[in-house]
Amino acid sequence: MSEVGKEAWRKYLIQLQAHPLRTKAITSGVLAGTSSLIAQKISGSKIQLRKLVLFMLYGFGYAGPLAHFLHKLLDTLFRGKKDNKTVAKKVLLEQLIVSPWNNMVFMLYYGLVMEGQPWRSVKGKVRKDLPSVQFAAWKFWPIVSWVNHQYIPLQFRVVYGSFMGALWYDSLQFSTSCFCTWLTFFRWR
Repeated sequence: MSEVGKEAWRKYLIQLQAHPLRTKAITSGVLAGTSSLIAQKISGSKIQLRKLVLFMLYGFGYAGPLAHFLHKLLDTLFRGKKDNKTVAKKVLLEQLIVSPWNNMVFMLYYGLVMEGQPWRSVKGKVRKDLPSVQFAAWKFWPIVSWVNHQYIPLQFRVVYGSFMGALWYDSLQFSTSCFCTWLTFFRWR
C-alpha cells in the first residue's frame, strides 16, 4: 500500500474510533453513491446526478445508521460471542426481521423518493414484488451476514455490509434473471 493510502487508512480509523456513527453513515453513503454510479455506467444510461445523490442519502441517512445500531444491539444481546450457534442466531434474526424490513424500506424509498411515483402505485409494487425480492436476497445475504458476524470486527461490519450491498446491487446489473426478480419494481412505466 502506498504511503498516501496508509495515511488515508490511518485517518479513517481515527475517525471510525472517534466518531463511529458519523463515519459509518458517510462511508455507507459514499458506497451507495459509488454503487449507483457503477450501475448507471453498466446499464449504459446517461449518469443521473439526482439518482446518485438520492442513493447516497439513503446510505447516509438510513442504511449506515441502522446497520451501526443493529450490530451494536446484536453484539450486546449475544455478548460479543462468535461461536457457530451464536452466529447462526444472529444471522437468523437479521434475515427474518431486518432483511424483509430493509427490502421493503428500500422499495418504498426507490418508488416514492427516487422515482416520484404515487403511494398507491408504490404500495401495489411492494405488495406484489416483496416476496420475490426477499427470496432473491436470501440467496446472497445469509452468507454475507455469516462472514460479517463470524470474521469481521464490530467496527468494520457496517463498512463490510455496505461494500457487499454495493456489490449486490451492481451484480444485479449483470444478471438478467436476478435483475428481473429483484428490480421488477423499478419498471414503473
